Amino acid sequence: MVNLPYFINQISEKNDCSEIIDVRSENEFMEDHIPGAINLPVLNNQEREKVGTIYKQISPFEARKIGASLIAKNISYFLETYFLGKNKNYIPLIYCWRGGQRSNSLAIILSQIGWQIKVLEGGYKTYRKYVRKKLEVLPLEFNYNILCGLTGTGKTNLLHQLSKQGYQVLDLEKIANHRGSLLGKEWAKKIDYQPSQKYFDSLLLQQFKSFDITKSIWVESESYKIGEVYLPSKLWCKMKESPCIEVQLPLRERVNFLLREYTYLITYPNILKNRLTYLKSRYGKEKIDDWFRWIDQKKWFNLAQDLLITHYDPAYRKSIKKTYNRFEKSISFSEYNSVKIEKILENL
Repeated sequence: MVNLPYFINQISEKNDCSEIIDVRSENEFMEDHIPGAINLPVLNNQEREKVGTIYKQISPFEARKIGASLIAKNISYFLETYFLGKNKNYIPLIYCWRGGQRSNSLAIILSQIGWQIKVLEGGYKTYRKYVRKKLEVLPLEFNYNILCGLTGTGKTNLLHQLSKQGYQVLDLEKIANHRGSLLGKEWAKKIDYQPSQKYFDSLLLQQFKSFDITKSIWVESESYKIGEVYLPSKLWCKMKESPCIEVQLPLRERVNFLLREYTYLITYPNILKNRLTYLKSRYGKEKIDDWFRWIDQKKWFNLAQDLLITHYDPAYRKSIKKTYNRFEKSISFSEYNSVKIEKILENL
């Protein structure tokens, strides 16, 4: 049994840890897990539900008997498949919900084989408390540069270029798997769901722990909410207090940029229409009909330009005025290409 500080050190350093094993059910793992962990459920979703029902409706003793039988069967399967190719130097870190029966069931058997096994004391619950505590303090230890600009100015792409040049970049939209707007969910992706709030927190903390505290972090001017997940309050407060650099690009170039970047909007017109209906109460049936007509006629430039003028630009100006007010400088460029990007990066 190892305590959390030691466990977290192993996650960070990976100096004597082969891998991290989460033995909870698939649904528990999907909601949140330690980044990089693999899932070997000693009780799967249905089995966990079955044991829980017996525990409540019959007796804890009967539930433990059935649970032990199911766990033994599942561990036997993992031994015959997953663990069969592991050498004698294999050292796994194992955890379950509380660091109790499920993790110890696997740990005992693996240790009897001869492997050195580590189990997290307190399990996932302890890890989750650690994540919440760190996100209350760690974001406050960094300085931030906020990259601002109307929709279509390529802020995310500029962040990626900064990252390639060695700057510290926090890509919140990538972590949230969402572009932060009504049409930001990329439904063309094979994996188009957002992480849960808990797993978003885990991924965010993992990113922060990789940063150098002596260097500033570049981040886009996001809202407090990205899709269905929220930023930690301390990070949000620090971002609002940070200096902003605004990137400006002519409307026509912004439209062309969006049509290149948001190809999934064109590929799935019916889904696009469905999303736009959410704006009916704000802009009226006549405006929605105009947008639908342009979609049917494949007049994508007209649609994108009008969405910017009618919806995105006013919403951005209102949000930026309310949220970010420390504007350090503005950088204007006439078109979005590799040469222009290099000049922008020099100015940044």
